[in-house]
Amino acid sequence: MMDYQNFFTSALDRLQAERRYRVFADIERLAGRYPQALWHSPEGPRPITVWCSNDYLGMGQNRDVTRAMVETAWRLGTGSGGTRNISGNSHPIVELEAELADLHGKEAALVFTSGYVSNQTGISTLARLIPNCLILSDALNHNSMIEGVRQSGCDKAVFRHNDLEHLEELLQAAGDRPKLIVFESVYSMDGDVAPIHAICDLAERYGAMTYIDEVHAVGMYGPRGGGIAEREGAMHRLDVIEGTMAKAFGVMGGYLTGTKAVMDAIRSFAPGFIFSTALPPAVAAAAMASIRHLKASSSERQQQQRQAARTKAVLSGAGLPVLDTPTHIVPVMVGDAEACKAACDRLLEKHGIYIQPINYPTVPRGTERLRITPGPFHSNAHIDALAAALVEVWTALRLPLEPKVQAAE
Repeated sequence: MMDYQNFFTSALDRLQAERRYRVFADIERLAGRYPQALWHSPEGPRPITVWCSNDYLGMGQNRDVTRAMVETAWRLGTGSGGTRNISGNSHPIVELEAELADLHGKEAALVFTSGYVSNQTGISTLARLIPNCLILSDALNHNSMIEGVRQSGCDKAVFRHNDLEHLEELLQAAGDRPKLIVFESVYSMDGDVAPIHAICDLAERYGAMTYIDEVHAVGMYGPRGGGIAEREGAMHRLDVIEGTMAKAFGVMGGYLTGTKAVMDAIRSFAPGFIFSTALPPAVAAAAMASIRHLKASSSERQQQQRQAARTKAVLSGAGLPVLDTPTHIVPVMVGDAEACKAACDRLLEKHGIYIQPINYPTVPRGTERLRITPGPFHSNAHIDALAAALVEVWTALRLPLEPKVQAAE
């Protein structure tokens, strides 16, 4: 008799042996007190400070956003009633898509249940609809984009990360066939930024369509939070802009923006859209409130950037191996899966600081790290406590420190 359970147990044992088994902390975020939270430890609830949330601006606790969600749920109920194909468009989703199209200067937008689904579904559908399409994909693209490329069934060519010469070589070799370039604006593990204008120059020169993932940039950059493309004045040059409401906007859901024809084609042909239950009206209303707020307010972005810069300076000043980035992402390099997990466990249990380890396959083996995301509500005292805790952990685990540099005030 086949022992099916043994297959799963063996797979988990292999994961444990590779130190890649993921353990999720039981945490309660506390609205109005973020980044403070409660950790339900084996010994009972303990207060902690969260340093790895993708709610980059703390909009998940913004009173306009929470009020919009609660009031809409009271009026319209909790669920959407099904797929949009069956239950129709809830009015808050119609308003949200108009708000997103306006944010990116596009004709139309299409909302999905997550940023993963919008990438996976959007890329695969677009490429399948283009005859003989070649997809040119950055080597460090997110798994959702890689899956979209794979599920398209189209030919692909992977260009070295942000390598314009390599991209041009591939474009030249492709000749006159239709081409789709897919890339990100902010790469979330290394915190670096794509050369958007230069990629658009190549796309125009070689007749390629462009698709950019701005999930780690929307809300964070640009005068109205439209992302790196808005900051660089490049939104009009990009054919499709993808984003999320689950990070800087503090809610959930993914989206695509572009021309009416492209959005309608995805709406009409994408299984991931057609057969997925729509976002609840209350979630759509909360996302719209957050987007509207961040279009008009830059204070959250400015404070976040100040605290991110201070965090980098203080950690570097303490001799910690901080990867230099031009964005809000602060990677502290460990380089070993077991040590990375041990560091995170010690930070949580001894110092009440919550940071998740980043291991393979999210990053290549040997580049394991802590990924720190300072927010506008992390105070200077929080930053100083983080630096002291990290130094204690690095010393206790005998991890290498670097020569100290003078921290800026």
